[in-house]
Amino acid sequence: MRTTKPLHLVAGVAAVGLALTACSAPNANEPAAPAASDASEVPDTPSEPVDLNILDVGGVLKLAQGAIETFADENPDVISSVTFETGGAPDVVGTLKPQVDTGNLSIDIVLTGNDALSAGIAEDLWVPMIEDFGDRLSNQENYIQPAADMQELAQGYGVLLSWTPGGPLLSHNPSAIPAADVPTTPQELLDWAKANPGKFGYARPANSGPGRTWLQGLPYMLGDTDPKDPENGWDNTWAYLKELGQYINNYPTGTGQVITNMSDGSWSLTPITMGWDIEPRADGRAPNTLEVTEFDDYTWISDSHFAAVPKGLSADKMSAITLLLQDLLTPEQNAKFYDNGYHYPGPSIEGATLDKAPQETQDVIAEFGRDWYDEAIESQDIQTQLDATAIVTAFDIWDREVGAGKFEG
Repeated sequence: MRTTKPLHLVAGVAAVGLALTACSAPNANEPAAPAASDASEVPDTPSEPVDLNILDVGGVLKLAQGAIETFADENPDVISSVTFETGGAPDVVGTLKPQVDTGNLSIDIVLTGNDALSAGIAEDLWVPMIEDFGDRLSNQENYIQPAADMQELAQGYGVLLSWTPGGPLLSHNPSAIPAADVPTTPQELLDWAKANPGKFGYARPANSGPGRTWLQGLPYMLGDTDPKDPENGWDNTWAYLKELGQYINNYPTGTGQVITNMSDGSWSLTPITMGWDIEPRADGRAPNTLEVTEFDDYTWISDSHFAAVPKGLSADKMSAITLLLQDLLTPEQNAKFYDNGYHYPGPSIEGATLDKAPQETQDVIAEFGRDWYDEAIESQDIQTQLDATAIVTAFDIWDREVGAGKFEG
């Protein structure tokens, strides 16, 4: 596998890179290959190996990079090199739209959560992968049911790679709040936050998996009239979040700051997902003393990672991409998505079991996973996230009516 830019270097220059890629292709002195006008022009295999530039805006490379590199190493006739870049989900439309509009693409695949995928659907940026290439992505037939349900939200554009039921759960610091005092209902949480102002918080939902899981889980816990309609069916949720916000000093624009706040004692309590509980303790960003508890009555809100492909790529690149995505949905490759628990469980495919994951991954899950997680996944109801239109609406309402003045961006 030949990676043209080491990931740790790319991450450091992502902001510069994204600004540049909005107006120029990677090889500006060479004419770009003509875009495939329709799927019938895309060969089964590329006429020659292609370079792929992959932009990650959802932390997906933590799970997917090893599997992508394996495919590239084993298929040098398909992929000659891969460049990985990282960026922010809110920046995807501004970065990609000029490229798609001009046909001057420097990004071949975007790895994302539901946020940037939804924004790109609204702006008509993505290739309709399932409509155009569904017959080449036959491994999707092996999705576990919750993953298949989430794939429906992609409206045929994104290709789902990983799945987690997520949360909402509550992470707490036992030295600051004993287990017996941890809230188990939204009302108890509100009362605790009122009694301990500034010690509870969560990140802006548009920028945070745990933040948007918390946002979308509340309508079920609070008995709202329509948990799928944030504009007309969330009266209880919006009222609750506004009241709760009186006792929150600020909303970070990323989950990383949430972990910092919990680790340094700035906060004592925060909504969390299983992945954001496991990985930070495994990699040392958070102390292993942090604990997680369940609400008395809650519904899992599924979260997923997708691959989305911008319109305008050459036939050879589309051929390579479909081969790569098909491979990532095999049990052997998909099992790598357990990773270090970041998106626990992670795999979306039947048969992608933990025993197929690398031994290092198995060891991490054994040490830092929680023995009740798998049982809770089986016992609690699971709902999909909001669809593309509704989630954009929810983010907008939250930004205007809940978080305004307390977050940046």
